[in-house]
Amino acid sequence: MQTGYQNIISSLDFLRDVVNRRLKIFFDKNEQHEIEYPKLTILPDDAALYNFLAEYKLNVEEYIILLLALSPHLQPNFLDGLIQEFLPQGGDFAEMGGVKINNHRGMLPTGETAQFILAGNDVDKRLYVQKILQNGSVLVKENILWLESVREGEPVMSGRLVVSQEWVNKLLTGEEVSPKFSPEFPAKKILTEMSWNDLVLNNYTLNQINDIQVWMKHNSEIMQDEVLSKKIKPGYRVLFHGPSGTGKTLTATLLGKQFEKDVYRIDLSLVVSKYIGETEKNLEKIFTKAEHKDWILFFDEADALFGKRTNVQNAHDRYANQEVSYLLQRVEDYAGLLILASNFKSNMDDAFLRRFHSIIHFPPPSAAERLKLWQKTLPCLYKPEPSIILQELSEKYELNGAAILNIVHYASLKSSSRKDEFIRLDDIIEGIRKEFRKEERSVN
Repeated sequence: MQTGYQNIISSLDFLRDVVNRRLKIFFDKNEQHEIEYPKLTILPDDAALYNFLAEYKLNVEEYIILLLALSPHLQPNFLDGLIQEFLPQGGDFAEMGGVKINNHRGMLPTGETAQFILAGNDVDKRLYVQKILQNGSVLVKENILWLESVREGEPVMSGRLVVSQEWVNKLLTGEEVSPKFSPEFPAKKILTEMSWNDLVLNNYTLNQINDIQVWMKHNSEIMQDEVLSKKIKPGYRVLFHGPSGTGKTLTATLLGKQFEKDVYRIDLSLVVSKYIGETEKNLEKIFTKAEHKDWILFFDEADALFGKRTNVQNAHDRYANQEVSYLLQRVEDYAGLLILASNFKSNMDDAFLRRFHSIIHFPPPSAAERLKLWQKTLPCLYKPEPSIILQELSEKYELNGAAILNIVHYASLKSSSRKDEFIRLDDIIEGIRKEFRKEERSVN
C-alpha cells in the first residue's frame, strides 16, 4: 500500500474514533463536553495530504472538520454507519445535524455536525467552531472548504460542509484537475503550442508587454516592502485593445505559458444576463474559483461587460450601473493578472480605464510585420511555388496574423488534396478572397 493512502486510511480511522467518542458521551448522557482525541500519526511522504498538512499547519479541530467534509467522498455511509451503532432502530437525531441530497443517499455533514462532534453542548466551543467556518481558518480563507449558504432565516450552521472539487482530487488522489467549463464555471482554460518567437508585434507594444513580464517576475518582492505593501493592491490590470486577429489572446496565453500559470478565458455569453443581479452572481463564481489559484483571467470582448455606463433613465439603467460598480470593486480586489481585451478602447468605461496599470494597443500589422507573419506561417511540408513573392503579398494585402494563418491553412489543404509539394499562388489568392469577404472587402 502506498504511504499516501495509508495516511488517508489512518486519518479516516482517527475521525471514526473521534465521532464514536462523541456519540458515546451523548448516548451515555455524560455531562462531559471535552473529547480526549485519539493519537494520529501522519507518516512523512511525497503525497499531497502530507504536503498539505505540512504547508497549512492545521490544528486538530480544523483537521477534523476537513476530514468530515472529505468523508462522504471516501465512504458514502460513513456517518450513517456510526450513528446506526447507537440507534439500531433508526430515529431522529437532530443534534448531529447533517443533510440528504438528491444523488447521494448517505448523510452529508453540515456545520452543525462539526459543532456536535467537536463541542457537544459546550456553547463556547460551538461558537469557536462557528468562527472557524466563518473565515476564521486558513481552510476558508484559501477557499479550500466552506459552509454552503442557506436560505434567509435558517441557521447558518445548517449549511453543508463543502470541499472544493479541485482539493478533493488533490488530497485524495494527488491529481490536479482543472475546473470544467459549465454554466457554474463559465471560463475555459486556454493553451498554446506557440512561443514568443511566433508573435509578431511592433516594438512599442512589445515593450509594454515587457512591463507585464517585469511585474510578474518581481512584484512579489515589492509586496514584501513594509511601506509599499500597505499602499499597493497586489493585482495587475491591463487592457489589450485593437482589431481582432492582432495577437491579444495569444499574448495572454504566452504570458501564462512563460510563467507557468493557468489562463482562463471568460465566456461572456454565459456571464452577462438580462436578469438583475445575475451577472454579478455569474462573475462571482469565477472570481471565487480563481482566488488563491494565481490564475490569469482573460476577458475577451470585454466591452460587453465593462462598457460605458448609461445615464440613469429607468430602474434597469440604475441596476446596470450598480453592476458596473460591483465589477470595478471586484476587478480591483483580484490579486493576480487580469486582462481585458476589446476591439475598441473608446467602448470601455472611463472608470475602468483609470484603474488599469497598462493600456496596450495591438494595431494591424505593418507591411514589414506582415512579411514576418507570412514567413513564420509557411509550413514545412509544402514549399511556396516560385511565383509567390511574400514581399509583394505583404505590401499589397492588408491582413492580420489570424487571417494569414487561415489563408496558409486553406492553401496547404488544397496542396494536400492534390498530393502537391507546392503551395500555389492561386490558392493563396483564393484564401485572401475568403478572408476579405468576411469583412466585405474585395481583392484588387
